[in-house]
Amino acid sequence: MSSAVLWRTLTAGWLLLASVLPGAADDKLDKVSFGTNWVAEAEHGGFFQALADGTYKRYGLDVTIVPGGPSVNNRTLLIAGKLDFFMCANTLQSFDAVANNVPVVTVAAMFQKDPQVLLAHPDSNVTKLADLKPMTLFISKEGIASYFQWLKSEHGFSAERVKPYTFNPQPFLYDRNSAMQGYVTSEPFAIEKQAGFKPTVLLLADYGLSGYSTLIETRRELTETKPDLVQRFVDASVIGWYTYLYGDNKAGNDMIKQLNPEMTDEQLAYSIDKMKQHGIVDSGDTLRNGIGAMSDTRIAEFFDKMSRAGAIRRDLDFRKSYTLQFTNKAVGIDLRPRQ
Repeated sequence: MSSAVLWRTLTAGWLLLASVLPGAADDKLDKVSFGTNWVAEAEHGGFFQALADGTYKRYGLDVTIVPGGPSVNNRTLLIAGKLDFFMCANTLQSFDAVANNVPVVTVAAMFQKDPQVLLAHPDSNVTKLADLKPMTLFISKEGIASYFQWLKSEHGFSAERVKPYTFNPQPFLYDRNSAMQGYVTSEPFAIEKQAGFKPTVLLLADYGLSGYSTLIETRRELTETKPDLVQRFVDASVIGWYTYLYGDNKAGNDMIKQLNPEMTDEQLAYSIDKMKQHGIVDSGDTLRNGIGAMSDTRIAEFFDKMSRAGAIRRDLDFRKSYTLQFTNKAVGIDLRPRQ
């Protein structure tokens, strides 16, 4: 899809969400805008579910979701006051905001595990992370500046083995002695479809990459002037994620497909299955504190790892990057199926 067509699709979707969904014209609701960091997909499913099934409306919110994309910078719109909330990719980006004096703060973490993976060919006999060290690694510029610094510091990887990853899998498919970055919910599926084999998948969170992902971020002044609105948006989003994972998610998936016509039911089902299988959304602290949970200890541990790796300054006051005021309240925990 060309950038122009994608932008028209996103714009049409934005207008659709703003004009026809339940509650959009109800002046008694608090109007809220939320920007994602990519086109609509299952990895954003809980937010779309909360909008599509009326959860946000039940919490007194008239929410417009603004999808991201290659030509859309929703975080800039958040900072400029054009959006109220933004879906930040990971904890390291939150640290970076503090480093650059950007007045935003993380209020919840929808993903307990970063979905970042490295993929290898099944005949390469890779069974653990260390097996990738002698291989060529296809990693993006953003990956080199972030998680690869941790791979060097914590696991002894060498930058000499890295080649640029341009989000084209062909170099990886051609070189059987290579590994490629991806998300556990996406690239393995694409490789299966395109190349006809199941790649070996190593989730970096299983080897100590302990940052959160898919964060709800807002301007600090909003947490100070409208804490009730922030709380309601966080709580409703949490309910949306429980429903999307464990309930009837048809409404959320229909909205995703409407906004992103290239999305298929098969891809959505695959992504949801992998999120559940690997505990991406609901694991660890969420089992007690509910989806969206964060902890001081874990964020401090992650900061220590990334600062030792040189990905962030050691003297940074990372505690300014988040607040626990709006999370860890066990909201929606009764919606999780009993084992």
